[in-house]
Amino acid sequence: MPAPKLYAGAKLRDLRTRLGLTQKDFAAKLGVSLPYLNQMENNNRPVSTTVVLGLAQEFGFDVTELGSGESERMVTDMREALADPVFNETPGMADLRLAASNAPALARAFLELHRAYRQTHERLASLDEALGRDGAQLQPSPWEEVRDFFHYCDNYIDAVDRAAERTAQGFGDRDPMAAATERLAHHGITVRVERTAPLRVFDEARGTLTLSALSPPETRRFQLLVQLALVTQAPLLGATLDLARFQTDEARQIALLGLANYFAGAVAMPYAAFLDAARETRHDLELLAARFGASIEQVAHRLSTLQRPGAKGIPFFFVRVDQAGTITKRHSATRLQFARYGGACPLWNVHRAFETPGRFLRQAAETPDGVRYISLARDVSKPGGHFGAPVRRYAFALGCETRHAAQIVYADGLDLQSDRAFEPIGISCRICERTACHQRSVPPLERRLSVTTDRRDVLPYRIE
Repeated sequence: MPAPKLYAGAKLRDLRTRLGLTQKDFAAKLGVSLPYLNQMENNNRPVSTTVVLGLAQEFGFDVTELGSGESERMVTDMREALADPVFNETPGMADLRLAASNAPALARAFLELHRAYRQTHERLASLDEALGRDGAQLQPSPWEEVRDFFHYCDNYIDAVDRAAERTAQGFGDRDPMAAATERLAHHGITVRVERTAPLRVFDEARGTLTLSALSPPETRRFQLLVQLALVTQAPLLGATLDLARFQTDEARQIALLGLANYFAGAVAMPYAAFLDAARETRHDLELLAARFGASIEQVAHRLSTLQRPGAKGIPFFFVRVDQAGTITKRHSATRLQFARYGGACPLWNVHRAFETPGRFLRQAAETPDGVRYISLARDVSKPGGHFGAPVRRYAFALGCETRHAAQIVYADGLDLQSDRAFEPIGISCRICERTACHQRSVPPLERRLSVTTDRRDVLPYRIE
């Protein structure tokens, strides 16, 4: 399968602007003609091999950033939004890629507009009351706003990640739990472990942090590190939130907790050490969990954040779903993007993980664009800690493109050479291009249907 052409005009222009070079000087350093550079910057031509080599040799540019995911994510998001019946026609993929690459701010504004439209439609019952209040305005859900913030940051926050790594280095060889407890003691905070239901309770007036003895050790440590972030990294987290410019206080508070969680994971699994261990173990989640004292889910999520410029790990996707199939957490550094609304493709192995508790499921999968992936799925059960307490159950999936198979222990023994070994999966039914899927729940919104009473196959209609 030929490699997809790389269009990265906006990133070329951005790099040239940061270097303070004219198009003529930039073209000369890259060894291409001025007209050719102009065509690449306007996405009329793909980036050539000569330019890729020139960027690396002349400027030390991490060329993997040329293909990093924001444009592809926006193309997927716009395509899903445009599948809404409110639009009579859907632009072609070439037009969507052009908009995402050349006018990302406009594309993002379109997505915000469509999201506002959806929320208006869903809240008609209370719209009169909302419009009757002074200063009322349509705003995105705080949860969605924060989700998109991490989504478009590639789930990697450089300043927070490096601060966490320095904190871990300051701990030295000491147990992170003891070191973090000592660090909080310097701020007048006493850590207690009691048989309480809440995972973490901080009483600022009394200077006490109470952790639940009913939770697993890795959860207690994680919550301790979250509190350490909130206490010792307030200026850094606040500056990061200021740059994000969230529209509501609720979104800012949700993002603050998200950044504290990010810091906690990065302290428990410091970037460089974790990346080296991931490569050494060929990304074995159980070995990594044992080495870093983390849960398997924490390890899988951390693997999806290893996108530091100049020291990137394998581009993974990570997703978590509940038992109803609703996506509760998602990120992708790969070309595979998740539906913003609704559930994931029912053919994906993440849904089958609930049927095989405590086991890893492997899947060789192919998306409609022809890209092939290795997907690893597992269920997670979190007991409440006492009889009668509700048990939280969900499943997560971690995966990457098959070109990284040699570096993934879970690819061992999979037949990745046979076309028949790959299961066809999509993003969501309403924008999936497959015409003969036996698990399709709704027709694709971009295609015409043919319905006849004289014949019935698996689906009651034929997709033209």
